[in-house]
Order: sequence, then C-alpha cells, then structure tokens
Amino acid sequence: MDALKDKLTCAICLELYLEPVTLPCGHNFCGDCIRDWWGCRDKACPECREHFPDGAELRRNVTLSGVLELMRAGPAPAPGSDPAPVPGSDPDPVPGSDPDPAPAPAPGPDPAPAPGSGLGARCPRHRQPLELFCRTEGRCVCSACTVYECRLHERALLDAERREREAQLRAMLEVSRQQAAQAESQLKELQEQSNQIQSSACTLASAVSSKFSCLLQILETRRTLALTDIEVAKTQALAQARDGEQRLRGHLEVLACHDRRIRDLLEQPDDQTFLQESQLLAPPGRLGPLTPLQWDEEQQLAGVESLSRLCGLLLDEGSHPRAPAEPADLGPVEAPGPLAPVPSPVCPLRRKLWQNYRNLTFDPDSANCHLYLSRQDQQVKHCHKPRDVAGPRRFQLWQVQCAQSFQNGRHYWEVRTSNHSVTLGVAYPELSRHKQGPHTDNIGRGPSSWGLCVQEDRAQAWHNGKAQRLPRVSGRLLGMDLDLASGHLTFYSLEPKAQPLHTFHAMFTQPLCPIFWLLEGRTLTLCHRPEAKLAPGLQEEAAGPS
Repeated sequence: MDALKDKLTCAICLELYLEPVTLPCGHNFCGDCIRDWWGCRDKACPECREHFPDGAELRRNVTLSGVLELMRAGPAPAPGSDPAPVPGSDPDPVPGSDPDPAPAPAPGPDPAPAPGSGLGARCPRHRQPLELFCRTEGRCVCSACTVYECRLHERALLDAERREREAQLRAMLEVSRQQAAQAESQLKELQEQSNQIQSSACTLASAVSSKFSCLLQILETRRTLALTDIEVAKTQALAQARDGEQRLRGHLEVLACHDRRIRDLLEQPDDQTFLQESQLLAPPGRLGPLTPLQWDEEQQLAGVESLSRLCGLLLDEGSHPRAPAEPADLGPVEAPGPLAPVPSPVCPLRRKLWQNYRNLTFDPDSANCHLYLSRQDQQVKHCHKPRDVAGPRRFQLWQVQCAQSFQNGRHYWEVRTSNHSVTLGVAYPELSRHKQGPHTDNIGRGPSSWGLCVQEDRAQAWHNGKAQRLPRVSGRLLGMDLDLASGHLTFYSLEPKAQPLHTFHAMFTQPLCPIFWLLEGRTLTLCHRPEAKLAPGLQEEAAGPS
C-alpha cells in the first residue's frame, strides 16, 4: 500500500495527486502544482527538465484520477462481511459499556480568515496557509517555503506588504489625478483660445470683407468713369476726323474737275477757242491746314495712374509680406561694436519667435585649434593655421559649442553664416570631443545630438546616425527654436522670409548646448538682440555644461 501511495504522490507537493495532469514526457503532477511551478520558472518538467511545448494545453489524466478516487474511498468490504456502519447510525453496544454514551462534540468549522488576509489560500507545494510575501520572487509563500526555498530572500507579512502596496497605489492615483486636473485645465485653456481664435477670425474676416467690398465699389465707379471719359474723347476725336475727311474729299473733287477742264482745253483744235477759254480758267484755291485731332492716350491714363501704383503695391505685399517699419522690426545685430544692425524682413512668425530670444556666446575652451573667436566671443572663423592651444574640453573636430546650455523652458536664437558647408545643432554634455567614424563632425551622428548640415545644393537633418534630405537653404540667416517642455527642436530659414526647415521630436533628458561645425574659410556669427534677456531660472544654466 505504501508503494502504491509513493507512485500516486506528486513530486512537487509530496501529497496524493489532486486533479492530476500528464506532461508529454510521461511524468504526472497536480494541475495546480505544475501551474504554480511554471509561474516563476521556465516551462519544463521538474523531474526530467524536458521542455513543455509552447501553445500546448495541460490535459487531465482520467485513468489516474479514477485510481485516486478508489484510493481515497478505501478497500471494498469482503463478501459476507458486515457492511460498514452508516455515518450517524449507532452500532451495537459493546457489553459492559454505557449503552447511551454522550456523543462527542462535532468538530466545529475552521475559523474564517479575515477578509484580505490571504490566510484562506494554501501553498500548492506544502498545503500550508500563505502567511508571508517573498519580495525576491514576487509571490505569496508559507512558513515551509521560508525554510526550504526562500530562506535568504527578502520577506514581509502579507498585511504589511499590502499596506505598502496600497500606499504606492494611492500615490500613483494622486499623481494621476493631478495630471488629469492639469490636462483638463490645459484642455479648457486650449478650448478658450480656440474660441477666441474663431471669434477673432470671424471679426477679421468680416472687417476685411467690408474693406474689400468698399474698395471694389470704388474701383467699379472709377472704372465706369474712366471708360466714359475714353468714350467721350473718342467720339470727339472721330467727329473731328470726319470733318477733315469731308474737306479733303471736297478738295479732291475740285482738283479732279480742274484737271478735266485742262485736258479738254489741250484737246481743243480751234486756236481762238483755246486762247479765250484758257484765259478764263482759274486754278482752285489751296486747302488750309486741318485741325489736329484731340486724342491723347497719356491724358486718358492719367486718371488711372494711381491705380497702377496701387496694383504694384498690392502685388509686392502679396509676394513679400512686410511689417511697418519700426525700430523693433530690425533684424538681430550680428556683433557689437563696429557692426551695424542688419535689417531683415520680419513676419509674424519670426516676431513671435523673438519672444524667447537668447543672446549666446561661444565657449573659448571648447573651440578647435583652427577656430578663432572674435567680437566678444560672438563670431568664429575657421583658419588654415592652427593655434597653439590644448585642453581636455577642446574639440579635436572643427567644432565649437556655446557657453550657455538649457535644461527647461523655450529658447530661440539666430546665426548668420558666410557660406555653405556648416553644421548647427544641439548636444548633451556627454558628446565626444574626439573623431569617431569617417565623418568630419559628430553633430547628429549619435543619440546625444541633433544637427542641421547646410551644403551647397541641399541640407540634411541628422540624428542618431540617420540623415533626412531637405531642400536647399536659400538664405544664410538661420534660426533655432528649442522647446524642452514639448520636446521639439525646429530649424528655420529666415531669408527672404521665415519658414521652417525641419523639426526633431524627442524626450530631452539632459541639458542641451548649442554646437557648430565650420569648413575652412567659413565664418559664423551669433546674432544678438538688445532686448533679449535670460529667462527666469536660466542664470544657473547660462554657465554652460561642466
């Protein structure tokens, strides 16, 4: 009997099989035991380590289940033997014993576990209550597990672990509520701004439509008057032409009649008649000067000359939008001192970007030996002759970075290049100072930098070693807009007007520093605006990366 029990014992819980299942290798286990075993291990047989196929299902061993049922029911009574006493019936009293013994108190039910205590569940391996939580394996264990398997693991009581997890979940819930409240506030603000934009757009559209309607009415009136004047002048000039034509035709008829009389006299054979009539023949009078026609195209166009100037002005403003000439509309000053402010076309987009303008300077300690700084570290030039300098923070590549870096907020700056073959971008402080790979610069060649490479016939946006080809940059005045809150970096071409070239989207996790690369003979200038100021909290960041 003991040998049979050994054959019917689960190798995991060391108890008789409960709902036994058979693995492909032929070994049997309790269904719950093998599932719990695989919950923290690979799917393999605990005895022979044969792998359990993915997607296969555990199937109950029906035959073994039947044997276990017979095993638990006990041996069947032999033929002719007394039947087993029915539970609850009294067997024949034993002689000399109390005929009516007091019944033994029925065993009461086990006390119900407290809600949430986990004491009602039992360990599938040792069939003991789950009283502890193993933090190392992330599961509930019994006291036997702590002795045999989790002796060196970090453990905690179930209620203590639950309280700690509840505190963490409440903290997460509070953070989620705060984020939801912030998102709802931003959504409400965005909806209000959208409504304001719609209202403003309707008002502006109505005002513009009214102005253009008035302008069209005036233009229609002027057109009618101009056409009427042209028609009157034409009628008068054609009347003069008809009068002159009649005079000329009459004179031609007189001349023709005079010619016929002369030819008749020349053919007269009688001399006396010829002489008498020739004395009476008088030549016709001369035709007086004709009245000049009153028609002057310039005089007719004089009334619409102002309209021609107006059309030219409208066409110019339509193709090259300009703002009113104001002192604030002058472009950034490229360098202080002898350089004068350089005016550039200003559009609403660029004026909006100027709200976050930052005046930057180059970091002399980072400049390559071929790069020369001037004009209070606002201008850099690449020269063939190197400088005799050295330092751990100096780039071995033809690169230089700014003395300022940004960790939060929104920032915008502009640069002017002397020619193509330059690269501008931003990078983390960890950017290598040494050459890596075949490229002449390392801006955008790895995950810690983003760059725009401006070439003669095209531009390229670089990040993490991947390039995206862009159209050719027409101007040499470029802008960079860095928004760390929303995680975007946008490059702008500012000549002849501001237009975005490319936008990077990323989660910036470290301070970003502007960085540049120049080919030999190139010059790059950091443009400054007099009213540009450091944003709140930027004074500490302006010291640059350490």
